Amino acid sequence: MKKAALLIGLICILALSLTALGSSLAEAMDAEKAYDYSRVSSWIQIPAITKEVDTFYILATDYMLSSFLEDSSDFAEVGNPEMKENAPMEYAAQASVYQESTNVFVPLYRQAGMRYAAEVWTMTGSIEDAVSGTPYEDISAALDYYFENFNNGRPFILAGHSQGSAMAKYVLKHYFKDHPEYYERMVAAYIIGYSVTKDDLEECPYLKFAAGEDDTGVIVSWNTEGPANAVENAAMAVLLPNAISINPLNWKLDDTYAPASENLGSYMVNEETGKREIIRDYADAKVIPERGVVVTNAKTDPLPEEMEIIAEIVSLFFGPDSRHAGDYAYYYNNIRDNVAKRIDAYMNSQK
Repeated sequence: MKKAALLIGLICILALSLTALGSSLAEAMDAEKAYDYSRVSSWIQIPAITKEVDTFYILATDYMLSSFLEDSSDFAEVGNPEMKENAPMEYAAQASVYQESTNVFVPLYRQAGMRYAAEVWTMTGSIEDAVSGTPYEDISAALDYYFENFNNGRPFILAGHSQGSAMAKYVLKHYFKDHPEYYERMVAAYIIGYSVTKDDLEECPYLKFAAGEDDTGVIVSWNTEGPANAVENAAMAVLLPNAISINPLNWKLDDTYAPASENLGSYMVNEETGKREIIRDYADAKVIPERGVVVTNAKTDPLPEEMEIIAEIVSLFFGPDSRHAGDYAYYYNNIRDNVAKRIDAYMNSQK
């Protein structure tokens, strides 16, 4: 209850403090109430088809600051300027990890705003009720359009981060239950930055969690945090009871430590140039099986200046020693390498 009170109190303070930003963030929205996925404008990327495998990537929460404005919608409206501005940056930092091996499709959708997701989490202990309505309506429509018009029978990877991974898990449990003909072509699902639990696997026996670096038709998932989070057993909006995480350096489920020397390259911000670059030997990783997380000693990127205003909410969302923003960045080249391995294994299994 104390956590909920603190979070809701901060939400109220932010709503008041951000009112002055309304003129710059609350631009006119498109007239449509839902996305039309036959339109190029409804996608961050529709790639040229140059690979044998696709990725369908679902965006994390890009509707953040403007979701705290007075009278803001619970869900990003079509044409939301903050989401349209942030989504390409997310693609460059995260979804781009899939582009070397796959054709990457990225739809826009009416995702839950950070404020609304926080409210749902404080009330239910999970953000899943926030993604199961309007956001899923859009993503299921995007998937329908993708499979009927773009996929052409190719194998595919399902991927996301944070809210996008919560949505990807919902897709696994609902959309693919109704469409087994599509699911059988799934190389893997990278549910990064959100919990997949033992309960999920029991509820849906057709779902399998990865057991190594090259099994296919499986879920690959982890939540990254710093040591203090684990010591304090800190609450995180993306961490659920009975969560499972795989180590993104050694691809083991146990607590075998993977030193930074096993890291093929992290995609971090150079503080001097302000640009991202690949850095070797940056982040280590160790699974804490009883908590269901990956702990790293790597430092975090500094928060962008405009994010300082919600630093306290970020801390309440992801704990005092958060590494949530590094789920992809810390292990960027290892993820890229792993995607290629799983695709090779899948293709060989089809021969």
